[in-house]
Amino acid sequence: MSQFADVTVLKQANVYFEGKVTSRKIVFPDGSFKTLGIMLPGEYEFGTDAAEVMEIMQGTLKVLLPGAEWRTVTAGESFDVPAGIRFKLVVETLVDYCCSYIR
Repeated sequence: MSQFADVTVLKQANVYFEGKVTSRKIVFPDGSFKTLGIMLPGEYEFGTDAAEVMEIMQGTLKVLLPGAEWRTVTAGESFDVPAGIRFKLVVETLVDYCCSYIR
């Protein structure tokens, strides 16, 4: 899906790691939401409350999930993140991403 219809976009950005990672929340009519964002090259560690699917629209990164080995993810690919964990990313090039939250 290359676009979303009938959504609300929150103007306030989520800004992490001194501005190297940003996202904006979009809310669907049913109350579900996604975030759309950009990550600059660097190393990051995130924590999750809800399960997520991270879809990479542009760029390349490596992800390390608990109990797994580093995995390279490139444009057009995605990866699942379980709820309640911490995971690491090494962003190799500018990454444009869409994060879907699983209820």
